[in-house]
Amino acid sequence: MTLAEHVAGIFPASDEIPAMHRLPAPVELRAYLAGGVLHPFAGPVQEVFSPVCLRDADGLQRHRIGSFPLMTGDEALAALDAAVAAYDNGRGKWPTMTVAGRIRHVQRFAARMQEQREAVVRLLMWEIGKTLTDAGKEFDRTVAYINDTVDALKELDRVSSRFTIADGIIGQIRRSPLGVTLCMGPYNYPLNETLTTLIPALIMGNTTVLKPPRHGVLLFAPLLDAFREAFPPGTVNTVFGMGRTVAPPLMRSGRVDALAFIGTSQAANALQKEHPRPHRLRLVLGLEAKNPAIVLPDADLELAVSECLAGSLAFNGQRCTALKILFVHQSVVADFLARFSTALAALGTGMPWQPGVTVTPLPEPEKPAYLKGLIEDARQFGATVVNAGGGTINASFFQPALVYPVDARMRLWREEQFGPVIPVVPFTDLATPVRYIEESSYGQQVSLFGRDPDQLASLIDHLVNQVARVNLNSQCQRGPDVFPFTGRKDSAVGTLSVPDALRAFSIRTLVAAKGGELNRRIIGEITREHRSNFLSTDFIL
Repeated sequence: MTLAEHVAGIFPASDEIPAMHRLPAPVELRAYLAGGVLHPFAGPVQEVFSPVCLRDADGLQRHRIGSFPLMTGDEALAALDAAVAAYDNGRGKWPTMTVAGRIRHVQRFAARMQEQREAVVRLLMWEIGKTLTDAGKEFDRTVAYINDTVDALKELDRVSSRFTIADGIIGQIRRSPLGVTLCMGPYNYPLNETLTTLIPALIMGNTTVLKPPRHGVLLFAPLLDAFREAFPPGTVNTVFGMGRTVAPPLMRSGRVDALAFIGTSQAANALQKEHPRPHRLRLVLGLEAKNPAIVLPDADLELAVSECLAGSLAFNGQRCTALKILFVHQSVVADFLARFSTALAALGTGMPWQPGVTVTPLPEPEKPAYLKGLIEDARQFGATVVNAGGGTINASFFQPALVYPVDARMRLWREEQFGPVIPVVPFTDLATPVRYIEESSYGQQVSLFGRDPDQLASLIDHLVNQVARVNLNSQCQRGPDVFPFTGRKDSAVGTLSVPDALRAFSIRTLVAAKGGELNRRIIGEITREHRSNFLSTDFIL
């Protein structure tokens, strides 16, 4: 079978889908969580169609998999009201609860979440086209992140359980919540990257409003009961609908104390400007990136191709950490392109449930045409698609395209393609990729491929002041989750990792007293008789 024939027949008929991977029924989400109650929703809804198309007598049609509420600004504000009431200016049950108590609630949620693994993984596969293997990894990694967050908070609290005495002042320093957090995750990791902000915000005592991404709403339907049963009323509240409709009223209210948002800097800037007191708003933002790889003349090309292939095409290149432009030294670029093209030809393409598949249909309906436009623009300036069949489109499926040579005149030079197009730039002078990084609006990561310790050391010492992570002979990536995840320039605000996230959603607060006999007696009595959840010497095991 030729590549063209494979792409033309890549979508199945409904009876060709294995029974174990089918959706039992469309997910018609008709409720939202606010104040501990699942409120029925009778308003307009957004129909949800899978990136997976089905073949029938009339051709190809995106498979309808459900619908979700299109809430109005007023309904979103009602959910925010519930979060504000639950926080109650810091007097609420959740923000005043002991750390051990909040940990028990989060662990209860994790246990309930585990019960929904099969349903959530299947929806990840159908809703955004993530492979079955990667969908399972996303779920399991999220559960592991929750458990690691619990362990990190225990360690943080153990350190905080002692008193400090300095200059005659007795003090206990702990971390306290910020208030109400709005969590808005991305469609490429709708479960993981939403919960990796939501869970730290919750466990530190904040109440929350969760707004899922446009692609990736339905997978939260199986978790609504888990949120409702695991947390006190108003601790977790959900908002569904179009971001441009529901998010601005929330921000304009001035009652959002922290914004956790993963998306574009343009959208983040617009949301921040809506807040009437932006200096009071804590920001945790994951934004765009145009991560480059630099392949030096002495690089191990087999390793470089393997890492660049995975780095540029994992989940179809739809990751902020993806390698989005490859600078390859002129002396090895022909060999690199030949090896990369061979690897591309062997790459598994198909439906998300098929074994060995890497490239799947794209969830954004407009994305194939956008990617085609990038390639056509590059062709106008002399670039070609190196791999056979690269850029072939069939409905929502886009065959990966290796584009060479790319230069500064082309959109692929500056735009974050967020899809399976791999631009390659030849260079003879190392100043070319270095200048690109210096002049870029983004500063998340870079991958360096080479063998010379002196040259790599020189690059490291410069580039760590341009990007937030330098990867040696490795693709760019977020994990492990104990490592800091952030970016410079327009790529991020704040730092996420398991311990960093706990700090991002809290503030250091202390109780202090002059060390006289009266104060010593009061502090001793409060701690000994467990009269305060904050001023405490309890040690969590």
